[in-house]
Amino acid sequence: MDFEQFYQDKYPAGIPREIDLNKYKNMVDVFEQAVQKFADKPAFTAVGVTLTYRDLDTQSRNFAAWLQNKTDLKPGDRIAIQMPNILQFPIAMYGALRAGMIVVNTNPLYTEREMLHQFNDSGAKALVCMDVFARSVQNIRARTGLQHVIVTRLADMLPAPKRILINAAAKYIKKMVPAYSLPDAVRFRTALSKGAACPRFSENYMRNPDDTIILQYTGGTTGVAKGAELTNRNLVANMLQSGAILRQVDPATGERIKPNVGSKVVAPLPLYHIYSFTTHLMALFEQGDQSILIANPRDTDMFVRMIKPHQLTGFIGLNTLFVSLLNHPEFKNCDFSKLCLTLSGGTALVDNTAKRWRELTGCGISEAYGLTECSPAVCMNPAGGLERDGTVGQAVPGTALKCIDDQGQEVAIGERGELCVKGPQVMKGYWKRPDATAESFTEDGQWLRTGDVAVIDEDGYVKIVDRIKDMILVSGFNVYPNEIEDVVAKHPAVENCAVIGVNDEKTGEAVKLFIVASDANVTVDDIKLHCRENLTAYKMPRYIEFRTELPMSPVGKILRRELKDEEAAKQTEQASVA
Repeated sequence: MDFEQFYQDKYPAGIPREIDLNKYKNMVDVFEQAVQKFADKPAFTAVGVTLTYRDLDTQSRNFAAWLQNKTDLKPGDRIAIQMPNILQFPIAMYGALRAGMIVVNTNPLYTEREMLHQFNDSGAKALVCMDVFARSVQNIRARTGLQHVIVTRLADMLPAPKRILINAAAKYIKKMVPAYSLPDAVRFRTALSKGAACPRFSENYMRNPDDTIILQYTGGTTGVAKGAELTNRNLVANMLQSGAILRQVDPATGERIKPNVGSKVVAPLPLYHIYSFTTHLMALFEQGDQSILIANPRDTDMFVRMIKPHQLTGFIGLNTLFVSLLNHPEFKNCDFSKLCLTLSGGTALVDNTAKRWRELTGCGISEAYGLTECSPAVCMNPAGGLERDGTVGQAVPGTALKCIDDQGQEVAIGERGELCVKGPQVMKGYWKRPDATAESFTEDGQWLRTGDVAVIDEDGYVKIVDRIKDMILVSGFNVYPNEIEDVVAKHPAVENCAVIGVNDEKTGEAVKLFIVASDANVTVDDIKLHCRENLTAYKMPRYIEFRTELPMSPVGKILRRELKDEEAAKQTEQASVA
């Protein structure tokens, strides 16, 4: 497919076909231009406190100065950031980049086993974490290369006495903070204070376009979690690509659908997830917008209370989140009069959800598609009534797509095949895993293979119709069967096991575990307890079934496809009976 020709007249008004990759030198340049341009405008709001762009500039400078002057860390060293959506996240992230560190985004809900793998695989020398997770850090630190640990508390960016009261309540009343011992850990506020007294940090950060600045862990197409190397070029390009879509204009008025500056956009998805990271910390930030950070979106009561005071412009979420809000009796009382942009990604959007959201808010949902390896945006639906339900939109500007058959040959428009991506947002590769990198690209090394089967229609809209890889998508989070099977297989009563994804109304997909036991006395509760100790919540098997045997190939490979077909047949039968 000739990309230039194919998309010549297919983008809505206001969206260019290409982006200017020379607009910014690197990601720090994006940040520094934004804080100068929008200095006094609100940037991030959380726990009732707002940081302006100027505040973020000052505090991230302080953190960068502390890293450079009070530690032995050097440009290129890895620093893990393990926090929910609180104000400390953007401060630590931008500060680390300004000091020349490579940021390792880390899920706060990881178990100790998962943390240990990620810290050791990345070679992280420093960690910024919330005190809620400090005990786990204590338990594994001796088995890692962590030389510096910085600990923050929920309300650390609030003024006294509110800060003191909220932090005390979290620890002593709500019992959110388990006791821990990290004698050499530095308080985040202390680092900022000492950094403010240091000389200005040296601007010897990772400035070249092809310098890796983020390690974003993913299972890729198969296997254990790997660190996708995202470079300055990857992230800046994807920011510009996503930003171009956000600059769409209303064909009826000729005005931008989303205001140029000052939009209030809800940020319930975790910033450590690349979807939220690129959207809120880059694309919206570069346009002078304000992100309303939601630390715990599962607490729907609190979620609604936090957004009610705001006249919302945009909402970034996924299907399960939209459903939980739509089912909350107070959500309808929020102010949707200015809502003009709702983006969905991470998991498939259900038609009924999109319909209900449009009816309540007056705003359609623009479904998008991406991969960690693509920083992440690959496709996005336009807004303003041009959304095409059931599709993930068109390729973001500057991106080429094609679908290939089993022989690697490109298929015609309208025919299904494995979706492949080429563009400046595609990762450098997997951290220290050249073999895995090579396997993820076509033989010529030019196209990233997504593992998803898609159809591209005549208008350039993409529909994801199947999945080649066995990855399970639980509430937008990637879950890899191999990892769960490896954990379960370590239980002494398990002889063999297999994991598949099954349809689930609440989470999109759920994990189902099949076990062949060597001990007839083992119970479902025994297996759940073992899993709970080694897997974060979204990876936990929802369903567990004991069997005497599992379907296998002649060479002894478990045939997950047969298990999937059995489950699909059961669901079809149940639906017909109902």
